Amino acid sequence: MLQAIELTKQYVPGQPPSLDALNLTVQPGEIYCLLGQNGAGKTTTINLFLGFLPPTSGQALINGLNVAEYPQETKKFLAYLPETVMLYPNLTGLENLDFFAQLAGFRHTPDELHSLLSRAGLQTEAHGKRVGTYSKGMRQKVGIAIALAKQAKALLLDEPTSGLDPKASNEFSEILTGLAQSGTAILMATHDIFRAREVGTRIGIMRAGHLVESLSASDLTANELEAIYLQTV
Repeated sequence: MLQAIELTKQYVPGQPPSLDALNLTVQPGEIYCLLGQNGAGKTTTINLFLGFLPPTSGQALINGLNVAEYPQETKKFLAYLPETVMLYPNLTGLENLDFFAQLAGFRHTPDELHSLLSRAGLQTEAHGKRVGTYSKGMRQKVGIAIALAKQAKALLLDEPTSGLDPKASNEFSEILTGLAQSGTAILMATHDIFRAREVGTRIGIMRAGHLVESLSASDLTANELEAIYLQTV
């Protein structure tokens, strides 16, 4: 569903690229977690798949389509959760979901919207409250509901658990696991080693624009992953 082929991004000519010849694939049902320090290339990778940046060379493919050549078509397969989900604070969770779903070309009944928010883990009593009163974890759940409403085949996340308390982070991980089990391909950039080990199918470690390790999460304990990470970065 997601594939990078020699994907490269150089912001300043003559300077080292921010992303250098990245090769990776994320299959339907996989959660691929990208670990690395700030500046390692994680967010650049996400932005290239989103079409926010043009690649210097190489390709970002979504469902076999080149993002640079088919920017609108590829967006139909995607949902994106940044570190802070941007919603309209004066609208309710239900109204935000309805608006963004319609923006993507999907119309749902009120019952369907409620069901999507509940599936994303948002408490029923919060559906009709203004998003301005929501915690970060609640806003993330609305973001997940939007992905469900769009029937997204791939989900891109950039530091989604940053700032969440342990309970909210654990709930979010359970939601991601459920999405993967339903066939969604998930690529997540994160600093959270232990959350990556818990939720990830595969884990990539990036350094200075290079993918230097690609590991199966099931083959490692959290402590082993931390040791590899520290040796690598």
